[in-house]
Amino acid sequence: MYSIAPDPPPFAELHCRSNCTFLVGASQPEELVRRAAAKLYTALALTDECSVAGVVRAHLEARECGIHFIVGSEIHFKTAGGVPFARLVLLAQDRRGYGNLSELITLARRRAEKGSYDARIADLEGKTAKAPHLAGLPGCLALLIPEKDATVESIFGQCMWLRTWFPDRAWVAGPRPLEIDDDLRCWTIEEAAARAGLRIVATSSALMHTKMRKALQDTLTAVRIGRPVQTCGYELRSNGEQYLRGRALLAELFPSEWMRETIEVARRCTFSLEELRYEYPEELVPPGETAASHLRKLTYAGAEARFPKGLPAKVRAQIEHELKIIAELQYEAYFLTVEDNVRFARSRNILCQGRGSAANSAVCYCLGVTEVDPARMNVLFERFISVERKEPPDIDIDFEHQRREEVMQYIFRKYGRDRAAITGVVTSYRTKSALRDVGKALGFPIGTVERLAKTAYGNEEQWISDACLQENELDRNAHLVDLWLNLAKTVRGFPRHLSQHTGGFVIARDKLSRLVPVENAAMEDRNVVQWDKDDLDALGLIKVDVLALGMLTAIHRALDFIALKRGAPMRMQDVPAEDPVTYAMIQKADTVGVFQIESRAQMTMLPRLKPERFYDLVIQVAIVRPGPIQGGMVHPYLRRRAGEERIEYPSEDIKIATERTLGIPLFQEQVMQIAMLAADFTACEADHLRRAMGAWRKRGGLEAHQRKLIQRMLAQRPLRADCVEKLPRILGAGLRFACP
Repeated sequence: MYSIAPDPPPFAELHCRSNCTFLVGASQPEELVRRAAAKLYTALALTDECSVAGVVRAHLEARECGIHFIVGSEIHFKTAGGVPFARLVLLAQDRRGYGNLSELITLARRRAEKGSYDARIADLEGKTAKAPHLAGLPGCLALLIPEKDATVESIFGQCMWLRTWFPDRAWVAGPRPLEIDDDLRCWTIEEAAARAGLRIVATSSALMHTKMRKALQDTLTAVRIGRPVQTCGYELRSNGEQYLRGRALLAELFPSEWMRETIEVARRCTFSLEELRYEYPEELVPPGETAASHLRKLTYAGAEARFPKGLPAKVRAQIEHELKIIAELQYEAYFLTVEDNVRFARSRNILCQGRGSAANSAVCYCLGVTEVDPARMNVLFERFISVERKEPPDIDIDFEHQRREEVMQYIFRKYGRDRAAITGVVTSYRTKSALRDVGKALGFPIGTVERLAKTAYGNEEQWISDACLQENELDRNAHLVDLWLNLAKTVRGFPRHLSQHTGGFVIARDKLSRLVPVENAAMEDRNVVQWDKDDLDALGLIKVDVLALGMLTAIHRALDFIALKRGAPMRMQDVPAEDPVTYAMIQKADTVGVFQIESRAQMTMLPRLKPERFYDLVIQVAIVRPGPIQGGMVHPYLRRRAGEERIEYPSEDIKIATERTLGIPLFQEQVMQIAMLAADFTACEADHLRRAMGAWRKRGGLEAHQRKLIQRMLAQRPLRADCVEKLPRILGAGLRFACP
């Protein structure tokens, strides 16, 4: 008879670092979550070092996988004299605990230069003047991570301190890295914990989701310390056991009570990032007014100024439609914040202009944010804000590049550095940087590394071509070259460091640091949040973009010059609309110095496209881009526009989305509309497609959307076999439809 092995005890990993602990962790947050779910872990805590940069991505993946996700952080604390004291893993139990943890990370990061931190035990003892309320870090659990060479006495002293400040909320972590002194280390931890009366939890202290990433982890270590792998010695991990191991193996390594204790700790951590709620600043609403009533008053006051001869019925209806959607989604305060920034700029004679999808808003036009007259254009507000998508609005405001800093400092003065910070941007490895760092870490000559990085080219399937390798006298079959290419391919998309957005602000009603950690930027008088734009969007947190545009400086000088010649003021809105003489010059490619259509590629296209109105220029700018060019959309559009090719639509669904561009999709919103109409994508799936198109150079990942799109279109409308290969191809910015 065969005996059935007993089911391993449940387990929750409480100490795990991803590649958001830059150049330490060797797996993406999503990979760690998927692995934990596949191994049937009860829960997983992501505890990057003094950071929560990866928790949003992990949270979203955990939501898909159905695993309990815990937010935490590993922090190394020092004494007042700078002597290392203890390494703690802090786990958020509830919303209050998360806020305290976020504020503690902010405090430690703001003390130090960009990229480092300074955490002190005085912070947890309530002795810091700025944050006495952090004493004992209420709402958080603490795990002590003993150092490898720690003695019973040193661990006992740390345990007693921990018991004092985290009563009934403290444990000792017991790792089993399978090193030569494992038994001695376990005995030391057990003895110290027993004397102090603390329980022990099992942990793998994971740095990767699978041990196959050991070579990559060693490479990242070499990059971090700036030496080739061959000379790193004891800086490298002695083996590859710091990964998410199966529960059966864990049951052989750890006492059952250690594993059961992980479940008790996980049970007490109930916080979810879903609990975070963005709260707008309140000072923009006058006493006696609500945000909705004040926005309505400002909108109609602006409408009277915009339309002195009377507000057209079409525009009034559009305003009411927009105000209704804004009220339903409770975005009034966001519009008031943007209007306040624009009003300040105009009061200082700083030229500014809203762009992007906000141009589809009549409210933005009336508030002076954009200059696209809804009486002249058919605006599509749902492209900007949609009740179905429930996306936070995104209004990009360009300011004169030489005076943008005045607006930024106005925001910092108005709200304070505790309530306003710049959006973070996680700078990730691209092809060239991955080849450079990995090549140097593996000890290749600098000249060889630089030559390959400079000449590297290829596509997603074969990202380094054989011709490129031959050109640099490298043999793909050589072991070290093969290792170089494989490691570099894996590291592409890994975060390298945190930098700042070009001008995106996050502004909160109260302390921003209780919503997301804030740290110093490299530039003086700037601070940056640890989450980037995608993270903020995923959690519904709203940013305000304050961007710089050099052309606005040139336009301002041109307007001033014209006003001087005319002897009368000249404003942006005074520029005549659809001036035939101007379009005659444009059709001749006489556009040297004309913003957006002054490049050689644009000038070559102008005589062929022959723009006659403003929307033609919109298409002109969009069509001379990599997406439409690589997607084969340029020539079909030009032929159809010139009457050389019949305008056809594969279906009524596609006609609805592409009629205004003659059946050729040129814009991302058309791609989303096609996916929803012709392939039965949900609004959420279509939004994921949009995000994938926007980030394909950074992360890739379009192939899965392409397969899904083709399969669903075939399921909805069967086509002949010879048409299948002509189905949509997702290529960066758009789709090409060539089905008869």
